[in-house]
Amino acid sequence: MSNYDVIVIGSGPGGYVAAIRAAQLGNKTALVEKYSTLGGTCLNVGCIPSKALLDSSEHYHQAKEQFSTHGIGVGALSLDFPQMVARKGEVVSDTTAGIDFLMKKNSIDVHHGLGSFLDANTVQVTPEKGEATQISGKNIIIATGSKPSSLPFIKIDKKRVITSTEALSLAKLPKSMIVIGGGVIGLELGSVYARLGTEVTVIEYQDSLIPTMDRMLGKELLRSLKKLGIKFQLSTSVKEGKAAGRSVTVKAEDKKGEEQTFKAEYCLVSVGRKPYTDGLNLEAAGISTDERGMIPVDDMLRTSQQHIYAIGDVIRGAMLAHKAEEEGVFVAEVINGEHPHMDYNLIPGVVYTWPEVAAVGKTEEQLKAENISYKSGSFPFKASGRARASMDTEGQVKVLAHADTDEILGVHMIGPRAADMIAEAVVAMEFRASAEDVSRMCHAHPTFTEAIKEAALAATGDRALHV
Repeated sequence: MSNYDVIVIGSGPGGYVAAIRAAQLGNKTALVEKYSTLGGTCLNVGCIPSKALLDSSEHYHQAKEQFSTHGIGVGALSLDFPQMVARKGEVVSDTTAGIDFLMKKNSIDVHHGLGSFLDANTVQVTPEKGEATQISGKNIIIATGSKPSSLPFIKIDKKRVITSTEALSLAKLPKSMIVIGGGVIGLELGSVYARLGTEVTVIEYQDSLIPTMDRMLGKELLRSLKKLGIKFQLSTSVKEGKAAGRSVTVKAEDKKGEEQTFKAEYCLVSVGRKPYTDGLNLEAAGISTDERGMIPVDDMLRTSQQHIYAIGDVIRGAMLAHKAEEEGVFVAEVINGEHPHMDYNLIPGVVYTWPEVAAVGKTEEQLKAENISYKSGSFPFKASGRARASMDTEGQVKVLAHADTDEILGVHMIGPRAADMIAEAVVAMEFRASAEDVSRMCHAHPTFTEAIKEAALAATGDRALHV
């Protein structure tokens, strides 16, 4: 039996980053992965492939709708959907190969097979073919991620009733698609297909899109996605979904209590994700899960067994790849006796539609619920010279600051390159900057990030210069 200082179970962003940091700190480290490729959901059937399709579909949409305005003629535009999917596959392959390289570079032993506990220090690795092996670890990190959730009355057959995994690899472009769920995954993939010409209908139980984010963002995104031709049924509860032949029928009840029926070639179920701990045999290690299937942890991310840690989607908090990465580094440093820091309030959330949506910190709804006095400043991209130049004038930036101290409490944006711009807000809030601090920073002109400066100016006392 091989003995390790650290064993990481799961090679998603949280797991492989934890393994790298543990190895950097001088620990003999092993990484256990059930599948043949590393990278977990994010790299194989999540973040990376979805962004590849989002970018490809946006290029096509721009060529179709905007190139002529720029003075660019493309002749008879055509769509090669299989090539688009194939390019996505190449991006995934290149990215997962990069993880293989990083494992070798950091002298991390990779064990392919299902990892399960035999006891609190021993992990059995069972490959698809061949005999199981056993490895022992002084410290073990559980990073097995999550899988798509469903509804109890809908059977996902992975053919017509599908999850995000299948939606990333369809053989041909659908003529129509029902999306159940108006959250991040449903809207991203729904926008991909809508751009390419699929008739998309989104059914959402809540009265707004991306309901966990600031309501302004949901309202703006709804307006934008309607322009793509996406149809929305908000405040609508799905009651049934059945596949028959080459179509799916979904029955739902709207806010008036009336039954609505929808029919399409495919139904994408995107109602969230749930922790994936199947096969881990946690009981053998003396670990249990809560009613939601999550592994309880303390502030150091330790489970009930002090040498076993859990990170990412199997524990509390947002199910985000970058949250898992930060936790992976955090745990590796805790194991090494260091005192790392994590502020869960400052983990940004992003929706990769176009315009993009990004946010960090408190929403207006949260501030009101917590009786925190605040002031708000906004700036629309239609007033941005850079946005007009690129024809990306939808959306706005909103800065929320404390009414008395002026400390920035939240930043919410929908617009071009919001996913990249939100990092400026995270940096500012990490250093507890005030709205005035950001408003007095010199931003290059013309840039999209000037909108952040202008929104901060607005928050400091209606001082925005370009509206």
